Amino acid sequence: MKVIFKWIISALSILLAAYALPKLGLPGIVVDSFYTALIVALVLGLLNLTLKPILVILTLPINLITLGLFTLVINGFLFWFVATIVSGFHVDGFLGAIVGALFVSLVSTIGHKLVDPAS
Repeated sequence: MKVIFKWIISALSILLAAYALPKLGLPGIVVDSFYTALIVALVLGLLNLTLKPILVILTLPINLITLGLFTLVINGFLFWFVATIVSGFHVDGFLGAIVGALFVSLVSTIGHKLVDPAS
């Protein structure tokens, strides 16, 4: 049951990013519906589970040099990649992908801690 709540929280954080980022004057994202946000959250979760560890290992030298900040670039790349896969989800450039991924990540982390404080 916690997995479903976390999935919904991730989808809501994507919708919140689509609403809040343009209001803050930042490059944003566009999500057509809540259903699209659920699909984006699912695909992003699967990519973070499978592809992200491989990318982190492949970019380990540059990640060490930048003290882990290159992980933001990897997150942005995956976020941007999801926008190319899922129709109804659009990201305004690579900077928008990095800002969107950072925003979604922060909001999702807070929401997930509310659902499961032990994690």
